[in-house]
Amino acid sequence: MKFYNLIIQYRFWLSVSVLVISVVLNLTGFAGFWPVFPLYFVGVIGLASHFFIGPLRLIQGPMESGDVKAVQKILDSVWYPNLLYAPVRSTYYSIKGNLAMMSNDFTNAEKFLKESASIGSPMPQAEGANKLQLGMMAMQKGDLKEAESYMRAAIRLGFADRESEAVANLSMCQIYINKKQFRPAKDYFKKAKECKPKTKQVVEQIVQIEKYISRMPG
Repeated sequence: MKFYNLIIQYRFWLSVSVLVISVVLNLTGFAGFWPVFPLYFVGVIGLASHFFIGPLRLIQGPMESGDVKAVQKILDSVWYPNLLYAPVRSTYYSIKGNLAMMSNDFTNAEKFLKESASIGSPMPQAEGANKLQLGMMAMQKGDLKEAESYMRAAIRLGFADRESEAVANLSMCQIYINKKQFRPAKDYFKKAKECKPKTKQVVEQIVQIEKYISRMPG
């Protein structure tokens, strides 16, 4: 695996080197075109994969270890994001959006996440997480109409974990409380509790809402 990651990391320069060697072999008459053709093929495939697939496979390790600088360095090595294959490009912008959120750069976070959402993802759960983040940012801006739209889309697409599902349902609960529509607010609160979240902030939010939601009419 480490060897494969090294190939991905240096794929561009390795591909260029292979193509240069191929040309030199041809020009010096050391070998004809067809004997060298496999080298040309490997070089072209390497360059194509560098621009169309990119190095995002390398991100998993740094992300799991929380090495934000390493993740950013890998993203910066993508020279032409628009050339990336659509699902890879969607992931690229989603990760950039998450990094922007971590640094409280909500303007760029929203821009990148919307770019990712516009491309779409072959994994509905990944797209659901994207919509959830956009919904949370809309709530922070006080745009509850947009927040509700994103949250509904996120719930419809589904999530990879129960924590995100709980956050989405709690957000819908808060939106309906704000609209004074208490019956659906209670329904979403019930769904959030059924997710049995473990995250401290989510649990605390459930405890706070539970103190007065039973006193709501409806």
